[in-house]
Amino acid sequence: MPKMKSNRGAAKTFRKTASGKFKRKSAYKSHILSSKSTKRKRKLRRDTLVSVAEGKRVRIMMQ
Repeated sequence: MPKMKSNRGAAKTFRKTASGKFKRKSAYKSHILSSKSTKRKRKLRRDTLVSVAEGKRVRIMMQ
């Protein structure tokens, strides 16, 4: 049986941490930035973890 292919879009979007969780970039940072406060934009620079509910779906895509 051949190897499973990972979803290439997911592979470029998510990174696996040492503990097995997945990191992702924050949303709402791509456009219409003038209406967002400096503090909000600064917080959006940080990476966040994928929620537990979505973690299973991401794990399947990354195989």
